[in-house]
Amino acid sequence: MLDGQKGKTLKKIDGSWRFSVKWTSFRLDDRLLLILMGMLVGLSSGLAALALNRALVGVFSFLQVLRQYWWAFALPAAGALLSAIFLEKIVKEGAGHGVPDVIESVLRHGGRLRLRSTFSRLVSACLTIGSGGSAGPEAPVVTSGAAIGSNIARLFALNERQRITLVSCGVAGAIASIFNAPIAGMIFAVEVILGEWSALNIIPIAFAAVAGTEISRRLQGNRIVFAHQAFEIGFADILACIGLAVLTAVMSILLTRLLRNLHHLTNRTVPTLWLRAALGGAAVGGIAVLFPDVLGEGYHAIEGMIAGKYSKGIAVVGMMVLAKILATSLTIGSGGSGGIFAPCLVVGSFTGLLWHRLLVYIWPTTTWVGEGCFALIGMAGMISGILQAPLTGIFLIVDITGGYDVILPLILVSAVSTALCRYLEPASFYLRDLIEKGWFLLPGTDGRVLADLRVDELLEKDCIIVHQNMLLREFIQIVKRSHRNHFPVEDALSGHFLGMVHLDDIRPFLFDTIMYDTVILDQVMHREVETAQPNDNLAAILQKMDDKHLFSMPVIQDGRFLGMLSKATLLDQYRKELRVQTDH
Repeated sequence: MLDGQKGKTLKKIDGSWRFSVKWTSFRLDDRLLLILMGMLVGLSSGLAALALNRALVGVFSFLQVLRQYWWAFALPAAGALLSAIFLEKIVKEGAGHGVPDVIESVLRHGGRLRLRSTFSRLVSACLTIGSGGSAGPEAPVVTSGAAIGSNIARLFALNERQRITLVSCGVAGAIASIFNAPIAGMIFAVEVILGEWSALNIIPIAFAAVAGTEISRRLQGNRIVFAHQAFEIGFADILACIGLAVLTAVMSILLTRLLRNLHHLTNRTVPTLWLRAALGGAAVGGIAVLFPDVLGEGYHAIEGMIAGKYSKGIAVVGMMVLAKILATSLTIGSGGSGGIFAPCLVVGSFTGLLWHRLLVYIWPTTTWVGEGCFALIGMAGMISGILQAPLTGIFLIVDITGGYDVILPLILVSAVSTALCRYLEPASFYLRDLIEKGWFLLPGTDGRVLADLRVDELLEKDCIIVHQNMLLREFIQIVKRSHRNHFPVEDALSGHFLGMVHLDDIRPFLFDTIMYDTVILDQVMHREVETAQPNDNLAAILQKMDDKHLFSMPVIQDGRFLGMLSKATLLDQYRKELRVQTDH
């Protein structure tokens, strides 16, 4: 009986040991772990994207019957108001579209995102866009997908690099699902969110994009968002696309600057978020009285333009471009929740349509490709310009339109639009604030490695403090038991830092014992000393050390000595942090 129980116990222990070994082996196989976790994240973020898409369709359709009334302009205001109250009062998150927050989390916080971000932006975007706000669903689903990846990484206790990869997997799965665009999801995650190309990252991101696309196709069918007939593009059309690229670049700059300026203006003039959002929504509702196509995503207008069935005249098309830019700036700039993909697609298609009609008016005898082709290409130019991400612009339009027949002008327009926008704007819409704050630091770069280190982590506190009235004899006794060459000098009464004494400063007196009782440290110390503060930027400190040919520097706070910062310690920690960030 006892032998049987003993055998069962040993068998149980052996089984637990085997499971532990297998789990440990699985955790050690980084590639397999990230692929499987990436697929899980891709499926989850894909479901979140589909949930938002269905909710937007339902809310927008439900409110459609109310848009015939004179007070319908208040619907976007009510949606923006509820969205702002939900974000600020209930889930305690700030307004905005969220993509810069995701990028910041990757660059500065190791991909850490709060659990409530998995749903908060989805709810607020549903209220804003469903009520008619001019914004897109991609930013909320990007935030949600990234938060899903971050929290799954936390659940399985993954390290920082693995967590950042899963954040990118969530982004790829969400974009791939909502647009049925696996390539665009993968490219956006790598080009915009990560900002670096690595085989270790790309493989799990690709699996996540496939998983997000597959869940979308299973639940709502394999459909091309903006299907169209094939276009026959001639040499004249390709040349004309250069002009379209210039025009989309101008519209991208206009939208970027108007968004930023309205955001700053409304923040200064209307400090209350819910009131600011409501006023912006009301203004959008007012614009929609004259131009109903500015409401919501605006995809129905794109379908008509690509199909060549948009019947309104050239003047209306031109005004629609400006109206959609203004409506989008009011929605997002005043605190509404949503993204800029959908508005850029609408503005880009209207810009392409406008350019085509101008070409037909100026050169009526030339045979031009259908206006739907220019509307399609205009979308790529607008996305590429405002994001300054040409690959995302190219592959997004190819994925959502099936437009491989227009790939040459797509590449041309995306490249030219991106180049012009980079010349006129130093950073994309997503990155401008991060760059201005000095937070745009790519992994593995000097700035990012040094940003992840702090002065207080590098302080050497084994320095022996001396006083200015100390005799040379006393100081020599201190030197005998110290292994340092630098000695900080403090005021004997106040404790304030006065300067430094270096061993070389007393070397001339070491062999003259008569001077031991006649020289005090106040006579030999250096008062003009380069110092650092605990909150100083390490990159700036290192640059100062290089410029001044220094190997160490005292760190002072409120006039008191805290410790020494040496270049040797800094570079040693730099090497260790670099290994953490780049060790694959």
